[in-house]
Amino acid sequence: MSHSDEVSRVVHGFPHLDTVRASIAALYRRLSPDGVRRYGTSVTAADVLVDDADGLHLGAQRAARALVRHLRLPDARMVVGFRAMEHAAGVELTAGPEYFVELNDRFRTHRRDIGAALAHEITHVLLHRLGLSFPATAENEILTDVVTTYLGAGWLLLDAFRQDGVSSQKLGYLTPEEFGYVLAKRAEVFGEDPSPWFTSAVAYEAWVRGRAEAARDWRRPPLAGAGWAARRRARATGDGVFPCPVCGQRLRVAPERRLKARCGVCETVLECAP
Repeated sequence: MSHSDEVSRVVHGFPHLDTVRASIAALYRRLSPDGVRRYGTSVTAADVLVDDADGLHLGAQRAARALVRHLRLPDARMVVGFRAMEHAAGVELTAGPEYFVELNDRFRTHRRDIGAALAHEITHVLLHRLGLSFPATAENEILTDVVTTYLGAGWLLLDAFRQDGVSSQKLGYLTPEEFGYVLAKRAEVFGEDPSPWFTSAVAYEAWVRGRAEAARDWRRPPLAGAGWAARRRARATGDGVFPCPVCGQRLRVAPERRLKARCGVCETVLECAP
C-alpha cells in the first residue's frame, strides 16, 4: 500500500469511479447480497487501538486479530513486523494459514494509523482467499480499498488522511473523496452514519464530498429521484440503461413505463418512473 508525504501529491476528486463501481458489483457477485450483509457493523477505533500499555508488537498483533475477526477470516494468523520500506505496508500472500504483514518503520511512532494500514493488507488476504481480483495491479489495489471500506474497515484509511499545510499523509489508492463515496455507499445499505468517527478534519470534508457524489447516483434517470425534467431528457436521448445506485451494475428498463427495477447483483429494488 502506498502513502504520500507531500501535499501536492494527494490526488482529489473521482478519477477511479468506474473501477470503484465495478469493485462493488464484483464484491456482491462473489459474496452474494446475504454475504455482504454479514458485515453490518463497522470496526471501531478502539478495536484497533495500539497504545503504549500494549507495547508496539503486542498492540499491532491485537489489532491484526481484531481485523481478522471482523473480516471473517477465522483461521488466518497474521505475523506483523516493521522495517524500512518505500510503501506504507505489504503482505506476503501464500496458502496460509500464517501471513506475514510488514509495516513501514514510521508506524513505530505513528501508532494511531497501524489499524488503517493493517486493514488494507488483511483485506488483501481476504480477496486472495476468495479468488477475487482484477487483472491490473492498480485496479486490484483500488478493489482492495473498496472492499476494505465497503466491509466496514476502510473508514480507518480515510481518517488516516491528514494535512497541515506543509505535509500530508494519505493511505491507500483511492482519493479521499472516493473513500468518502464508498463509505456513503456502505452507509446507505447498513444505515450507518460515520460522521462522528472522524478525527481528521480533511477526512471529514472528503466524506462529505463523497456522500454528495453518492447521492447523485440516486438522481439518474429513470430513477424516480431524478426529477421529471431529467427523465424527459433521458427519454429523448437514452435507451433505458443506467447504473444501479447501490452496486453500479448496469441495468436496463423500458423507459416508457413506470415500474420497479430489481438489480440482479445486489437485489436492490429501485423505484423508476417514465
